[in-house]
Amino acid sequence: MARWIGGKCRPISLRTPCPWRPRTFRSNAALEAIATAAEEKVRTVALYNYPSFSGAISALFAHLYHSRLNLPCLMLPFSSVEPLRVEDFCVEGEGLDTCYLLDFIGPKGFASKLSQQAMCEVIAFDHRKSALTKINCCGDPRVTFNVNLEKSSSAAVYEYFSNKLASMMFPDVGAANLLNSEDQVRLEKVLKYIEDADLRRWSLQEIKTFTIGLSEWRSKFNCITNPYMYEKLLGISSSDLIAKGNLDISSHQIAANKFLDKTFKVRLGRGLYGECLGVRADGNSDLSDEIGKQLSLKSAKAGLRPIGAVICYNIRRKNLKMCLRSTDTATDTSEVAKAYGGGGCPSSSSFIIRMDEYNQWRS
Repeated sequence: MARWIGGKCRPISLRTPCPWRPRTFRSNAALEAIATAAEEKVRTVALYNYPSFSGAISALFAHLYHSRLNLPCLMLPFSSVEPLRVEDFCVEGEGLDTCYLLDFIGPKGFASKLSQQAMCEVIAFDHRKSALTKINCCGDPRVTFNVNLEKSSSAAVYEYFSNKLASMMFPDVGAANLLNSEDQVRLEKVLKYIEDADLRRWSLQEIKTFTIGLSEWRSKFNCITNPYMYEKLLGISSSDLIAKGNLDISSHQIAANKFLDKTFKVRLGRGLYGECLGVRADGNSDLSDEIGKQLSLKSAKAGLRPIGAVICYNIRRKNLKMCLRSTDTATDTSEVAKAYGGGGCPSSSSFIIRMDEYNQWRS
C-alpha cells in the first residue's frame, strides 16, 4: 500500500488494526497514512469529496501545487459513508498547519471542530446550496468557507491554487503556472463541462454524453488504492469522455433493442392507470432507461399510454422491480410508482411489486 506526500509515492506499513476501527473509507490504510504523516511532521492535509469528479480533480490541483513547491501534503478521499473523523487528525502532541476540504465542507460544525482540535487553518470549497445550511458561523478566523453557487468547486480550487502558486516568486519554481499550456487548454475545457453538470445547467452541447463517459471513472478516484489517479486525471480530455459516452449510449441502445420484440400489455394498477407496453429484462436492469424510453414510443404508437414498463427480478433480494419511463412531457409515471410505495419524477420512476400483484397486471 502507498500514499502520496509531496508528489512522491511512499510505502506505508499495515499494522494490525485496532478492533474499534471500522472499515470502508475510514480504513486501516487511511488511518495508517494519517499516523505516518504525523510521524513525518506533515502539516498539510487535503481531503477531497469521494467519489465526486469535482472532488478528484480538485485533489489533482492541490497535488500539483504542493508538488511544484516540493511541499509535503497528505491527500485522502473523504466519503460520507463512514467518513474520517476530526479525532483521526488529532495526534497527541501534534497539530496541523492547514487542512483543505475540497468539494465539501463536511457535517455541520466539522470544519470548526477540526480547526480547534487540530489547531489548524481550514479552507473549504463547495458549490452546493445544501452547504450553506452546514456552515457554522462561529467567527473562527482560522476557518474559511468558499461557497459559490455560481461556480463549481473544482473551478474555484483551480483558481485558488493557480493564484497561490503565481504569488510564490521563488527563483527555482520556474514559470508560475499550475499547468503547462497544453494541459491548461484541455483541462480548462473539462472544467467547463464539470461546472455545467455540477450547477445543473446542462447547457453545453453533449454535456449528458460527457457525464455518461465519465461514469466509469468514479471507481478510480481513490488515491489510496489508485496511486496513478493524478497522472490519469492530468491526461483526461472532454473529447475522449464524449466519445466514450457516445460509444456507451450506442452499445446500450443496441442491447436494449433486442428486448423490443418481447413486449406484452401491462395493466397499470390493475387497469386503474390505463395500459402500456412492458417487457421482462431480468439481469439487465442497467438497460432499464433505454428500454423504457423505446417502449414508451412503441406503446404510444399502439394506442396505449406513452409509458414503458421494464420489469426486472432481483435474485439477491428475491423481488420484482418495475421501472416506468415516458418520453411524453404530459405523462407522470410517478403517480403509479408512488401509489405502490415507490417514487421518482414524471419521466422516470420505479417501485417494488409483489409477484402476485404483478400477475394481476399482466393482460
